[in-house]
Amino acid sequence: MTERPDDGRITAWALAAGRGDREALSAFVRGTQRDVLRFVSHLADPGQAEDLVQETYLRAVGALPRFEATASARTWLLSIARRVAADAVRAAGRRPRTTAVGDWDAVAVRTGAVRRAGDEAVLLAQLVAGLDPDRHEAFVLTQVLDLSYAEAARVCGCPIGTIRSRVARAREDLVRALDAGIHTGRRREA
Repeated sequence: MTERPDDGRITAWALAAGRGDREALSAFVRGTQRDVLRFVSHLADPGQAEDLVQETYLRAVGALPRFEATASARTWLLSIARRVAADAVRAAGRRPRTTAVGDWDAVAVRTGAVRRAGDEAVLLAQLVAGLDPDRHEAFVLTQVLDLSYAEAARVCGCPIGTIRSRVARAREDLVRALDAGIHTGRRREA
């Protein structure tokens, strides 16, 4: 696994790319692509994640000449990714479903189907995906992408205290959901 570039380096690449430096643009994309993919995968349909990443970079590259570095470039880029994912979710809501059962894994969990060793990770991912959208977003930014609360607040456009509250409530929701799963027999016995 490669080391994640620090925000200072990513911001420098973004500024240079905004001035037309193609090598800096390539470094900026390589240095941030994993975070953008992980973020949009949690916010929208994971099957669309790669398309959403491409859309994020299309928007970002067009805006790089106007990037002023008032926040880190990673934070700025994740703000763009957030809007791209929100647009995708809104567009998906306008399209009719093609099947009555959209998530076969959720059906397997509800019906008590046999669970495999990796199913706990799938269950946790489903529980995180089922969080209230604001809590989900704050949780993913801080706990999955490892952004600071201040950076997450800039991405979400809200006060830092709101992010802290959303993450705390998301944790409470997850613990409650996991406890309910244990008591209803949904978790695999050790």
